[in-house]
Amino acid sequence: MKELFIQDLAGLENQVIDGFFVVAQKQTRSTRDGAPYFAISICDRTGQIECRVWEMASILGDFASGDVVKVRGQVCRYQERLQLKVEKIRKAEDRDKEEYDLADFVPKTSRNIVELWQKLNEFVDSFTNPHLHALLRAFLDDPQIAEALRSAPAAKAMHHAWIGGLLEHIVSLMGVASDMAKRYPEVNRDLLLTGVMLHDIGKLRELQWGTRFDYTIEGQLVGHITIGIRMIEQKVTSLPDFPEPLRVLVEHMVVSHHGKYEFGSPKLPMVPEAVMLHYIDDLDAKMQTVRGELARAEANGRGPGQMTEWVRALDRPLLNTAQYLAPEPEAPPEPKAVPEESDALPAEDGTGNVLLS
Repeated sequence: MKELFIQDLAGLENQVIDGFFVVAQKQTRSTRDGAPYFAISICDRTGQIECRVWEMASILGDFASGDVVKVRGQVCRYQERLQLKVEKIRKAEDRDKEEYDLADFVPKTSRNIVELWQKLNEFVDSFTNPHLHALLRAFLDDPQIAEALRSAPAAKAMHHAWIGGLLEHIVSLMGVASDMAKRYPEVNRDLLLTGVMLHDIGKLRELQWGTRFDYTIEGQLVGHITIGIRMIEQKVTSLPDFPEPLRVLVEHMVVSHHGKYEFGSPKLPMVPEAVMLHYIDDLDAKMQTVRGELARAEANGRGPGQMTEWVRALDRPLLNTAQYLAPEPEAPPEPKAVPEESDALPAEDGTGNVLLS
């Protein structure tokens, strides 16, 4: 089994390490004087790190993105980021497989998949609208969809980009949506939760996952919104007497959940449930980004009062308020000096008389 993970490298700065990782990206670049080098990103289930290969001869055999490789390199820091200066790198061979498991390389949810699945079913079974309940049961009771939904990531590289990420994202939103629906009487709870369940259902076919996450050809050319609408229409067709107005509303929530045309929505949210779905979906994604960036900063040794690195997804750095507001640990009291016996003054009784022992 793999023993060294990306998360361990922060404590190994300036040391040479050996380990198995997955190639996330591989590019050939040139220095200012024209010398070629490889810029490589390697990852495992705990994170990702940039690598530089300056000596091209250190490449043993060919490898591509998604391949497992064995790497030897020095952990260093460049512009405050951990980096690996690679000395040797080669594609893993059959004889190496006893030293790692494919599960070592793919990030996965820290939540219990069985419990998440049970929670999702409980939300669906709480519906009072029989048509929306039947629609979601048609998805959850489909063996292929159920299997994929238990393992699918929610994205290739953004929020919840790990095994089980889509299920975790949906269950999180179900809880938020159920609470929010109580506060806004104009929102139909069952319709809102149906939108939560189905807004990203097309990602089951948009994405593919193995040693890395990537887009399928269908995902590249069509996208998860269009794929999701087709999946919904297929299920609605199988349900007798499904109301046409409900179909229109469900599909509207899916096509509008990105909120803006420039974010890929064919339509803007125009019903209360669609408006709420857009904002809570965006909130859940952003808060997961915040959570991940704060954890990464802590793993890289940033202490209280230190901002994170620039977070591209949010266009700003962040500050961990829990660390910042935590009371500073009290310094241990300095030990009191004990006078030597020869220097000790004789005790007095308060009247100036010396007390004899």
